Amino acid sequence: MNYQYLIIEKKEDIACITINREEVLNALTGEVILELDYVFHELHHDEDVRCIILTGKGRAFVAGADISLLNTFRGQEGRKLARLGQAMMNYIEGMDKPVIAAINGFAIGGGCELAMCCDIRIASEKAKLGQPEVNLGITPGYGGSQRMTRLVGKGMAKYLCLTGEQISAQEAKEIGLVEKVVSPEELMDEAFRVAKKIASKAPIAAGLVKLAINMSEDVPLAAGIAYEAEIYNTAFKTEDRSEGLSAFLEKRNPIFSNK
Repeated sequence: MNYQYLIIEKKEDIACITINREEVLNALTGEVILELDYVFHELHHDEDVRCIILTGKGRAFVAGADISLLNTFRGQEGRKLARLGQAMMNYIEGMDKPVIAAINGFAIGGGCELAMCCDIRIASEKAKLGQPEVNLGITPGYGGSQRMTRLVGKGMAKYLCLTGEQISAQEAKEIGLVEKVVSPEELMDEAFRVAKKIASKAPIAAGLVKLAINMSEDVPLAAGIAYEAEIYNTAFKTEDRSEGLSAFLEKRNPIFSNK
């Protein structure tokens, strides 16, 4: 597929998706959401890709939704766009391949929500994050109220969503909204370094771990531990398990086959 709003690059077993609407700070529209949905489905089923990086072109990761578009909406149109964005972000969160958000600049509103559905967030020192929808008389629509609460806690989620404040990358790290903060010049190198480290691990095991951690938010501890026993058993049935244990005993680096 030829993408109008995305740049797709592959380096060995890592794919990098760059949102390319620099002139409007990579604002999300229905068309951009559909392209993101399509490419993540495509990369999910690409056996050569083991980790995905998502970033933005220019000064923004994603500076929210297209406000001029939202201003034309009435009633049901808002729900339709919210459901579209939620479905795309739910897919990113639920797919078994790890996704890293390389937050190069503004991650505001829908951009913050997009970053939060990724597995790991690495931010430039120049990045700004926030859920400022209340300033516009609307609410987060792509899962912001829910993922923000899970990442930073109820009190801080209320603070950010009710004040509409934008916070720095360092503040975001301090509250657990991002995992790492680096200089702008180091951002993509660091994202690829982490992606390569993840891609070097057993893909089936990595995918199972991601799913188990996601599940832990929604089930009682006993149910989560029971599920962990099942995925532990699943991992033991793979060729990668034999390779990983043998490599450890033989004091060599494993070569995982995704089988």
